[in-house]
Amino acid sequence: MEDRGGKSAQELAVEGQKHLEDTIEAAFQILSSMNDELCNPALWSTPASTGAQSSNGTDGSDLSHQMDLGGGALEDARLRYKSAVAALRAVLTAIPNSQKGKPHDLGAAASALDSKTDAAEIERLEERAANLKKELANKNKYLKLLIDQLRDLITDISTWQSPCSV
Repeated sequence: MEDRGGKSAQELAVEGQKHLEDTIEAAFQILSSMNDELCNPALWSTPASTGAQSSNGTDGSDLSHQMDLGGGALEDARLRYKSAVAALRAVLTAIPNSQKGKPHDLGAAASALDSKTDAAEIERLEERAANLKKELANKNKYLKLLIDQLRDLITDISTWQSPCSV
């Protein structure tokens, strides 16, 4: 594997995203290969089918060849998945190490700039959180109104369906 010691956290994040995409693609390929094998009865390994082929005078090489083809795709996908997960783990392990050296490398001016940027980001996020809370409160009021209307509707339907005692 390559040396990740000199990379910034952002570079590691980009690399990690690539490995995550590779992992997802390999996992999808595993599922697809499994689906192909499950949908192809010729790839199923059963003693009865092997015995039937042997009694027909064949040596069963067709079945084993088909199993190799199906199993090969699954095995390739499994190996790709394991490799991608290992690379992703290595990147995730390297991220904290890349952040440890960061404060020593920065000067006072860069730290001040980061704190101003952080303060602005915090303020923006707090404003966004306040707006989301207001939106949630409004949606909760609307949901309560809909639930009350549903209760009324259920009551009306129950009244209509009840037997009349005259």
